[in-house]
Amino acid sequence: MDLRIAGKVFLITGGTRGLGLAAARALLAEGARVVVSSRSQDAVDEAVAALGSPENVLGLAADNAHAGAADQVTADTLRHFGRLDGVLISVGGPPTGAITTITDEQWRDSFESVFLGALRFARAAAPVLPPDGAIGFVLSLSVKSPWPNMGVSNGLRPGLAMAAKTLADELGPRGIRVNGFVVGSIATDRLRSLEQANDDPERARAERTANIPLRRYGTPEEFGRMAAVVLSPTASYVTGSMIHIDGGALRTL
Repeated sequence: MDLRIAGKVFLITGGTRGLGLAAARALLAEGARVVVSSRSQDAVDEAVAALGSPENVLGLAADNAHAGAADQVTADTLRHFGRLDGVLISVGGPPTGAITTITDEQWRDSFESVFLGALRFARAAAPVLPPDGAIGFVLSLSVKSPWPNMGVSNGLRPGLAMAAKTLADELGPRGIRVNGFVVGSIATDRLRSLEQANDDPERARAERTANIPLRRYGTPEEFGRMAAVVLSPTASYVTGSMIHIDGGALRTL
């Protein structure tokens, strides 16, 4: 299927590894151009090299938690490619821990990066996106059901999902679509680190996959392909949706 995105430009925050990098690869494979951002310049340089298409890839070092990052990255994208057609907003996972152990400082830092940082990128992109533009928020199953020992994520992700649905209402009249990706257990560095924090990582994996109908973790590539489709005009009548990519792990409708 032709996703009709050849020549279009997509910005992917957190695009230097994991889900973001997989989405960048999928978009490039369909002829799009991509901008990947990350806090680390080294990570950005490595991602650009790994994507292997320097004429179609721009890497930018930016911290989502910084107030001016979204405006600067958006401006640099327009300066380099002359257009912006879609944004995939992915942020690093917040600290783990129980609600009773998370400090005020951890809450504030996480709010800046996970919540407000994400909204800043959507707000910066919205005025320059074309009528068939798209915004995607990378969320997690904590939007629908709390994850053990993930108090910050459980607190912030549902609010970000509702903000995304509200933004879909606001931007819909201009033809701009906004969706969320409710992501389950995908085999990324983040998931591996969560497993290693357990006393018995192998048992933790066995227990987690036992609760997934497909009995396995997803791959970043499986996420990347779905993200490319939803960001493309192929999904032109899909907006305000929370799209599950979880192997059937979520039992609710």
